[in-house]
Formats: sequence, structure tokens, C-alpha cells
Amino acid sequence: MSDTGLRQKATRLRLAYAPHEHRPLGGYLVAMGAYAGVTGALAGLVKATGRPVPERPTPSDVVLLSIATHKLSRLLSKDAVTSPLRAPFTRYDRPIGSGEVMEQVRDSGSPTRHAIGELLSCPFCLAVWVATGLTGGLVLAPRLTRLVATALTAVAASDFLQMAYAMAQQAAEGGHHDDD
Repeated sequence: MSDTGLRQKATRLRLAYAPHEHRPLGGYLVAMGAYAGVTGALAGLVKATGRPVPERPTPSDVVLLSIATHKLSRLLSKDAVTSPLRAPFTRYDRPIGSGEVMEQVRDSGSPTRHAIGELLSCPFCLAVWVATGLTGGLVLAPRLTRLVATALTAVAASDFLQMAYAMAQQAAEGGHHDDD
């Protein structure tokens, strides 16, 4: 099949999939290929180093990596300080509180750029990549990975405590009346 014929088929597929909205299917394919490459590289590195793969992770590692994945995904996808990493693919929209920002994906006509923008600005999407990296780290460098995951987990716990404190403070101020 010629290159032109393949492009026409891809265009027909994209239009059949989402006739009223632009969906960067080609960019998603690139992202999936990159993820498969990263996962394959991690697996190859584990095999090359001879690191043992646990038959099943411990429940404490699952909890630790889950919380660390949540925090690192939000930090990378929403934190104001990490916005320079997303800036080539997103556009600032507004602050959304707690040091986080809302961004819109740049639609520059590049399906790959669009897909990367969606990935980098979505904590749910990014979590798959983060969890894969942390899980690979748990096999390749377990002590360092647990240390980093512990720090991220502590920050996540601190975030919730900060929010609880702010809510308690608001409740106390709302219930306090100066009747003297």
C-alpha cells in the first residue's frame, strides 16, 4: 500500500472514530509506542542486570508506590513550579488552588504534540507512566526507590494535613462572632 493510501485510510479511520472532534490518534500511537519502548527498556535492564523480580510485591510497597504515584503524577501534571516542563505542549489557563494550575493543550496541528500535552496535563494519564517508572525502580534500585517514594508519600500526607488545617481554620473563623 502506498504512503498516500495509508494516510487516506488513517484519515478515514480518524473521521469515523470522532467525526465532530479532533482526536490525535496518530499522536496517541506515538505515545503508546514510547510507553512500550520504555517498558521494554526497563524489562531489558532488569534482565541484563539479573535483578530478581519479586513474585508478588509486598502490600506495604503497593501502598507506598500508590501514594507516591498519586503525588508525583499531580506534581508533574498540575504543580505551578513544574509548568516549564509542560509549557511547550500546554497553555496556562488559571490557578486552581493549592499551588496547582489548569492548562489547556496546545493544538498546533501536530498530533504528537497534542497527545503529549494531554499526557503531561492529566494526572490520571501520567500515573501509568509514573507507576511504571517507580515499579521498575523498585526492582532495579529498591532502596533508593523506596526512599524517594517515602518522600513523595510524606508530601502527599502533608498536602492533606494542610488542606484539613485550612478547612478547620475556615470553620473556626466562620463560627467565631465578636459579640462583646
